[in-house]
Amino acid sequence: MPEVLSARNLAKRFALPRRSAFEPRAFLHAVDGVSFDIAPGETLGLVGESGCGKSTVARLVTRLLEPTSGSIELDGTDITHLGRAALRPLRRKMQMVFQDPYGSLNPRRTAGDIVGEPLVVHGIARGRMLEERVRQLFARVGLRADQMANYPAQFSGGQRQRLAIARALALDPTIIVADEPVSALDVSIQAQVINLMADLQAERKLSYLFIAHDLAVVRHISQRIAVMYLGRIVESGPATRVVSAPLHPYTHGLLAAVPIPDPKRARVRRSPPRGEVPSPIDPPKGCHFHPRCPLAIERCREESPQLRTVESGRVVACHLAGAEILPRKPRLSA
Repeated sequence: MPEVLSARNLAKRFALPRRSAFEPRAFLHAVDGVSFDIAPGETLGLVGESGCGKSTVARLVTRLLEPTSGSIELDGTDITHLGRAALRPLRRKMQMVFQDPYGSLNPRRTAGDIVGEPLVVHGIARGRMLEERVRQLFARVGLRADQMANYPAQFSGGQRQRLAIARALALDPTIIVADEPVSALDVSIQAQVINLMADLQAERKLSYLFIAHDLAVVRHISQRIAVMYLGRIVESGPATRVVSAPLHPYTHGLLAAVPIPDPKRARVRRSPPRGEVPSPIDPPKGCHFHPRCPLAIERCREESPQLRTVESGRVVACHLAGAEILPRKPRLSA
């Protein structure tokens, strides 16, 4: 059985405007050689700081953006260069839930029309059949049928994201690309939405590309995690292993930034990534992370590390992978 979604050496560069006709063209390197696979019924969590290129990856694999280079396969079909007409029937297999539940819904249409629109566009249902199908979708995501006549402004943030999920489910896709679907929600509502997505996955054998900047959220729903930094994947592997035994210094830094509710464990000295993310217009030579890495050596400044397999199912792009990155016993602060 082919992978539901595969990306190979995916790259996206955005040309920047020139201040004069004699100035050389500059490019923003949003995505730089990203590769991954998602199996049927699997969730791949893509995690990293804001600005690392996660949302651009989401828009590339759904063909909302054209890739500069690389390839995208959906259920074994190369969709990288398909035109709109050829791509349209395949879009039923892959739907997207956007980050902003306030901006992703048309404020001038009722909730029922928003959820039913994909069914109308693809000629699947109309009239009473359409209304019944929308009722079923509302019920499945925890909304009442009498809310179908309401407008998005009449819903809370969590309810709007449920609407977005219902719209994504309308065409029975095989994979949903969720671009930070809970980052704009309260913590208690985040848990409800994530649990809903997990239940839907179990029922429908859905696959997810789940994008977030919070490792605590990603590890709850993902079977595998890919860590992204400045347009590149720097580590990937089973979620439990990436979280419990990270290999890349940047992954250590992301874990260090996760709040710890236990006061005793919170006293452990941790080191979140220092400094700011370098500009994707002029990324650092060598390893992109070396200006912020406390372990960087001269090789890191000169030679870009390639992703390599270090154990079954785990890859990392770090010259020092396998060395002791953190002490075995955490030191306590004074």
